[in-house]
Amino acid sequence: MGQELLSFCPTEAKRLLWIVGMLFALILVLQHLELPYGSNLSSVLTAGQVPVEKNSSFRARDPSSTVNMVGNESVSNGLDDTATHPFHEIANNNKTSDLVSDGSGGSERTLEIDEDEDESGSLVKENATDITLSEERTEKGSNTTDPGGNENTGFPTTPPPAYPPVNPSLNTSPVVVETDVGAPIISVDSNVPLVEKDQTPSSEKTDKSEQLHSGLNETGKDSSVPRVPVVNKVPEVSTLEVYTISDMNKVLHHSWTSYHSMIPQWSSPADQEMQDAASQIENAPIIKNDPNLYAPLYRNLSMFKRSYELMESTLKVYVYREGQRPIMHTPVLKGIYASEGWFMKQLEDHKRFVTKDPQKAHLYYLPFSSRMLEERLYVQGSHSHKNLIEYLKNYLDMIAGKYPFWNRTGGADHFLVACHDWAPSETKKYMAKCIRALCNADMKEGFVFGKDASLPETYVQNSKNPLRDLGGNRPSKRSILAFFAGSMHGYVRPILLQHWENKDPDMKIFGRLPKSKGNKIYVRHMKSSKYCICAKGYEVNSPRVVEAIFYECVPVIISDNFVPPFFEVLKWESFAVFVLEKDIPNLKDILLSIPKKRYLQMQMRVKRVQQHFLWHARPEKYDIFHMILHSIWYNRLHRI
Repeated sequence: MGQELLSFCPTEAKRLLWIVGMLFALILVLQHLELPYGSNLSSVLTAGQVPVEKNSSFRARDPSSTVNMVGNESVSNGLDDTATHPFHEIANNNKTSDLVSDGSGGSERTLEIDEDEDESGSLVKENATDITLSEERTEKGSNTTDPGGNENTGFPTTPPPAYPPVNPSLNTSPVVVETDVGAPIISVDSNVPLVEKDQTPSSEKTDKSEQLHSGLNETGKDSSVPRVPVVNKVPEVSTLEVYTISDMNKVLHHSWTSYHSMIPQWSSPADQEMQDAASQIENAPIIKNDPNLYAPLYRNLSMFKRSYELMESTLKVYVYREGQRPIMHTPVLKGIYASEGWFMKQLEDHKRFVTKDPQKAHLYYLPFSSRMLEERLYVQGSHSHKNLIEYLKNYLDMIAGKYPFWNRTGGADHFLVACHDWAPSETKKYMAKCIRALCNADMKEGFVFGKDASLPETYVQNSKNPLRDLGGNRPSKRSILAFFAGSMHGYVRPILLQHWENKDPDMKIFGRLPKSKGNKIYVRHMKSSKYCICAKGYEVNSPRVVEAIFYECVPVIISDNFVPPFFEVLKWESFAVFVLEKDIPNLKDILLSIPKKRYLQMQMRVKRVQQHFLWHARPEKYDIFHMILHSIWYNRLHRI
């Protein structure tokens, strides 16, 4: 037996070693087949992890130079005055702290105005003024220049990894959780109905949810329970108490460079068309000058012009016909909320952009009026918006039940245009993934850079002639240094009047002016002032921003955390002044510190940018209607 045992052991040992080797090889093969968001095996056999994101291939180039603040006025360092811009800020994708801080630090650094350029193209040395700024963060990044002098994106050119398409047979719903700077956290929930008020996953599956992806391309309709991505609670990122215009530029860069787009539930030809457009925009030919567009006004003239051209030739919008008047399809064309009404009217009448075939649409418009929503449904004195929110939820339920398009993207290719102050709170729950064009564009109230668009608030007094009284006096005839008049809404305006009403003859700061036909007293002051003060009311937005541009007066925006209109394409610091609310006592010193040459340059640029803020009875190229639509189109391209 001893001899037999000795002869048996080597054979069994060899077998054991062979089995171990095969297991090891099998493990290596399985690891090799693993996907970025789970194993290939688990994605086939279970509904556990489905790849729902990929890097967005569209990266906008922004040649804006570093913005310095003079008394909280944003002043560029002179690079904004060239037709081609070789320098580009590059956000550090790995460190969110490069873009946001807790705002509690008292670090200070001294910034200096560098050089500026006059309109003839020569560089003029400005009065160098050292200003100490508190709570200013050190910007981390690098500027890159193409050796050939061309614009350089500064972004990696390696194509994003190719992920397999989502299996339509899997009953899963992607969930994208976004931080306030646009960096998403991805998770998957298998059954998330829109109608759940607490936005928590449902424990039950309905028959309709089982049929979410069945027969959509054939019928064009889906009666399933509508589902949208759910915003789960995530660890808070440190944010700033007050965002300067320079901080907003950084956050915008971060949203462009770090965002990961969600793959739709199923593909659409429109997706490929938009991806092609994004590629063409990113590789737009360099434009040094254009007779209709003044380069220093834009973050990147070449990309803006190419994007606008592609919007005109490509974009198709489907306007949902459902919805009862007057909340739906009823534009209000007068008053301070007129922007949403004029846009609604002109889009629904526009044959170039509107398609009757929803299968061909790149974007879907939810045609409700936030002004009429408030007028018809708000219960006076109730201090509650619940019934307004419920109305919008029911409308989405009906849209998502009748059409498949909301379910395909969770609403990411849908948009709304709303100017009422309450619009952000009314839409933040059930329309969170939509592109929201909002007048109340407040960074502290959920405005998402790179997705949402800042809607200009326009006070239209005459709906038949919105351009009445356009223009103003030439600079030499503007004898008033600064002007403001208005009701004491909010907390900022009383502070403004406390410091400046009847305190200085150069500062015409008033409460409400006496009534006059056509508001002539107010208009006369606007046309005769160098700087027009745009102080926030109850919310960050004010019609005075557009009014100042309308009357060719340099806007002075006093509204912390307000995102100016068309921020994704316009360089606001090149034609406007931004003053922090805490610096109202120093307002006159801040304005007087701006050299005369700089003021003349800014006033000229206000006149040039004016074309983007005008309503016409029939839309004209580059006007406010087209710019609003372009902001929506441009932001969607970043997230396709």
